[in-house]
Amino acid sequence: MDPLRERPRRNPYGSPLNRVHSPVLASGVPWLSILLGSVLQIMPIASALPLMPPTGFMMLLCWRLIRPGLLPVWAGIPLGLFDDLLSGQPLGSAILLWSATLLVIELVEARVPWREFRLDWLFAIAILAVYLVLAAMVSGGQIGLPVVGVLTVQYLFTCLLYPGAARLVGWLDRLRLYRFKEIA
Repeated sequence: MDPLRERPRRNPYGSPLNRVHSPVLASGVPWLSILLGSVLQIMPIASALPLMPPTGFMMLLCWRLIRPGLLPVWAGIPLGLFDDLLSGQPLGSAILLWSATLLVIELVEARVPWREFRLDWLFAIAILAVYLVLAAMVSGGQIGLPVVGVLTVQYLFTCLLYPGAARLVGWLDRLRLYRFKEIA
């Protein structure tokens, strides 16, 4: 009898034999990455203009567009509250905007279930434009020419960073689905 020369088949998520997904990673990575995105937004960067994109909102948008159904529709409430507490926006602004965004994405997902990355990118930059304008209006600032110029620069920077954020979410999704050896 010849010894087995062939090793067990592997897939991108690890060996399927005696391996299971970690429930902590599977449910915690999306929430934690969005919270860390909100924390990243307040990093001290010396600049006269608010150039930092809304990274927490971008992470929420990426997770919702890349993995539909992973985050519940009500996820905008606790995540928006955390972002409001960190960003200094009036309490309830991110809660309202994030929840409304998740509802709009849910409606679009029902109408157009099959999309590609380019269409997701166009949809995301449209949502980001509306979000930046509404967040500026809710913050109590007067919308004038200097504010529009700053928002335009911030918007362009955000649009350019969206593919990188989507790539990061894709990598985090692979980490979330990694299989660990089950100890019985």
